Amino acid sequence: MDGHRRIGYCAQAIFSVCFLMAGVRAADHVKIQSGELEGASEPGSDVRAFKGIPFAAPPVGPLRWKAPRPAPSWTGIREADEFGSRCMQGDPFGDMIFRGKGMSEDCLYLNVWTPAASAGARLPVMFWIYGGGFAAGDTSEPRQDGGNLAKKGVVVVSCNYRLGVFGFLSHPDLTKESDRNASGNYGLLDQAAALEWVAKNIGAFGGDPHKVTIFGESAGSFSVSALMASPLARGLFERAIGESGAFIASTALPAKPRAETEATGRKFAESLGAQSIEALRAKPADEIHQAALKLGAFSFEPNLDGYFLPDDVAAIYTKGKQSHVPLLAGWNADEGSFEIAFAKEKPTAAAFAKQAQTQFGARAEAFLKLYPAATDEEARRSAQDLSGDRFIAFSTWKWIELHRATGKSPVFRYEFDQAPPAPADAKPESPAAQLGAYHSAEIEFVFEALDSKKLPWRAEDRKVSDLMSAYWVNFAKTGNPNGPGLPQWPAYDSNGWQVMYISANPQAAPDAHRDRYIFLDKGTADKPSGQ
Repeated sequence: MDGHRRIGYCAQAIFSVCFLMAGVRAADHVKIQSGELEGASEPGSDVRAFKGIPFAAPPVGPLRWKAPRPAPSWTGIREADEFGSRCMQGDPFGDMIFRGKGMSEDCLYLNVWTPAASAGARLPVMFWIYGGGFAAGDTSEPRQDGGNLAKKGVVVVSCNYRLGVFGFLSHPDLTKESDRNASGNYGLLDQAAALEWVAKNIGAFGGDPHKVTIFGESAGSFSVSALMASPLARGLFERAIGESGAFIASTALPAKPRAETEATGRKFAESLGAQSIEALRAKPADEIHQAALKLGAFSFEPNLDGYFLPDDVAAIYTKGKQSHVPLLAGWNADEGSFEIAFAKEKPTAAAFAKQAQTQFGARAEAFLKLYPAATDEEARRSAQDLSGDRFIAFSTWKWIELHRATGKSPVFRYEFDQAPPAPADAKPESPAAQLGAYHSAEIEFVFEALDSKKLPWRAEDRKVSDLMSAYWVNFAKTGNPNGPGLPQWPAYDSNGWQVMYISANPQAAPDAHRDRYIFLDKGTADKPSGQ
């Protein structure tokens, strides 16, 4: 532990003692290093929410495209009852609902939900990282509210982080001006800074800074895999949960070499007539934002910068240089359903077999045994499975396998099989009724936030939500998801490769598709993890 972190813990201990001596509930009114906060009660519970807390200085002007700086202090009591602004972003998904103060470069805010009755409660902390392809997302989405998880005895934190061109622009001039010979990954540095804030301040909310679990979905899960790999986040968390995705052998979000992303950044700056970073920083945020969107929503993403990620992510795990913490990870049964359900032309048996021959050549026969296509219906399912495997499942599987081999900590793997009900007005033949347990479907279940989405939820869905949130909270408390009244979840290891299949009839069983991932792994054996 470095000196700054020791000082932070000592200062927080003093804060906690003062609160206890004064008999003040930590959940009512808190004092953190930058000032005093007043939260608000969550309806119908003892949980208090503190929203829109600045954890870093606004990354504007000369701080644009720099690592986050400490948040400025304030005087008086700051009301913390409203989400901060969301970070600059487009709308590539169309289904995200935000409740903050609008969009701004000034967006580095976090939220805390706590059930603690005093600053001395020392409850486990769950630190949530939202998804959105590093191009969209915000902590104000209703499906990610932490109040219901907090009712189960944990403190929940969620943080914003910079996205798109503002979070991940890499440029030779940025590399030169840094003292680390690195550029890009500012959004990931934001996450690490928020974890530093947790280490220094969460005790005032009744949380235990030595019992932090990071968890996230999609880009948030990629972030978890990166935080585990990064030396900058070492010691800031004790457990990790990944829901769908990792920076290992990923085609969805490859972490490209810095030289490649620097070239993209230079070309982008020149397209705006900016011959230097100073000139680019002088431009209005909206001008930069609109120009970036014209290139595509996902044009700026994390890279292998040599600082936050000092090496290829797979290599870090292979060498056992990641954080050695318990890992719970998995994905959803129908990760590839959007691509197939909304495709203009549906896969056929003949077309799928032809595609297999083109892509796999001499391995096509073996491929078709794993992804069969004897009929059009079978071909459609196999096409969906292949899409999901390439999109999310294989990279997550590879992450789990590597950490199990070198991480010196327990690993628990799941598959989420509970398909949410289709909208009440959806026809059976419509794409919306054919998505199954689609990508991101588990978020509402984890947060016990089913009512954040207007669907005809069933009693079985609420049962699964209670089960899933209980597993997640148990893991945050002990590093093991098991607990009284829950189906037994074995660790994932070579003794059967047990997976917890989460549904209305949950059960642990051997991995049903291990041969598929081994087949795909052979095809990526000679490629870097980011390709």
